Amino acid sequence: MQLRLKNHVLDAGKRPLIMGILNVTPDSFWDGGNHFDPEKALARAQEMIEDGADIIDVGGESTRPGSQPVSFENEIARIRPVVERLVKETEIPISIDTRKSRVAKAMLELGAHMINDVSGLMFDPEMADVVREFGVPVVIMHMRGTPQDMQSHTAYGDVVREVKDELLKRVEWAKSKGIGSEAIIIDPGIGFAKTAGQCIEILARLNEFVDMGFPILIGPSRKSFIGRLLGLEPEERLEATIAACIVGALKGASIVRVHDVREISRAMRLLGLIRSAEAAEVK
Repeated sequence: MQLRLKNHVLDAGKRPLIMGILNVTPDSFWDGGNHFDPEKALARAQEMIEDGADIIDVGGESTRPGSQPVSFENEIARIRPVVERLVKETEIPISIDTRKSRVAKAMLELGAHMINDVSGLMFDPEMADVVREFGVPVVIMHMRGTPQDMQSHTAYGDVVREVKDELLKRVEWAKSKGIGSEAIIIDPGIGFAKTAGQCIEILARLNEFVDMGFPILIGPSRKSFIGRLLGLEPEERLEATIAACIVGALKGASIVRVHDVREISRAMRLLGLIRSAEAAEVK
């Protein structure tokens, strides 16, 4: 499977693409404040590129459970200096993690390559118009409610079936706004309006999302479902994150969004070699 981002064509056939998380925020759950300074953010981005990132996902607003929203002006002020320099100084595609159309438009005008919208285009009705105008890919993620109240919206009968149905509605809405199917990536939203058990069920049945016909992104990196199930603090969740990414890859994920690029990249590279050997054996 190939992913087209403006002048970039990325191949996710043998292994998932690695999307490195760059939070330019003071309050993200894992690295909040570490890269709030633009110079530190740029240094971290360069480190992730050297470690094997295929895409850098830049965000200026935390969407962890209970986080508070920021204005679009504040969000732009946080990420503009970082995106400006990344576009000029690197060759890697830049994704913008935002729910706001004005933030997306400003960053796409600077040269960013895709949009990652955790609200699934629901927060800002003008986001779909911006995505269509610039002709870039968009990640449509499943979430119920908002980051402030989403964990009170975890009542599902069959979590996989209902998440699929709700994602399909968002996809159809996006297509009705002129966004082409080739520009859509889906994300089942691990940790967003899901219990720990529901996150595990989504990973176990991720292959059921493949028949939707879109590339799948997953973001299990160091999330609280790992902590709840294994009794681990965020700094102890690397090995479990690797396991989740491998399972996701085996069940159809095309992109894994992670903090620990070096470690996940090594795991995905080995997976790619194994798949290549399997293909050669079949021939």
